[in-house]
Amino acid sequence: MAADSDTATLDFTQIVERYTDFVYNTALRMTGDPHQAEDAAQDAFIAAYKAYPRFRGESQVSTWLYRITVNAVLMQRRKERKSRELVQGGVEEREIPDWSDNPERATLDKEVQDAVQAGLATLPDAMRMAVVLRDVQGLSGEEAAEAMGIPRWRR
Repeated sequence: MAADSDTATLDFTQIVERYTDFVYNTALRMTGDPHQAEDAAQDAFIAAYKAYPRFRGESQVSTWLYRITVNAVLMQRRKERKSRELVQGGVEEREIPDWSDNPERATLDKEVQDAVQAGLATLPDAMRMAVVLRDVQGLSGEEAAEAMGIPRWRR
């Protein structure tokens, strides 16, 4: 990913082009479902477009988009919960896409991905968000706290 230092000169179209994969992957890590991730990414970019005139560059574009994406995923979950309460439907099995060419490695990677996704699914939303931002997406503790809109805990 390119540095955010030059994003002050980017228009919104360039931001979308530069950060589409980034936003989608963040949403995918949070949802574990490619279709939900696509919906959340689309919602995130719509929200970002509406908020872009107010973006003053006080944080990096990536941090700003993390927060918007996380909010989009959380809003999606709230809608699902309300819908599920009305329908009382069962739990869907979620499939994580396979990104490997080697069948043996693909099997091992799938097992690891399934284990990680299952572990993430057991966490409350806020904790899952922190783990995804910090350990999956590689943000520093300070960047993750900023993306989550919370103060960073210090020892």
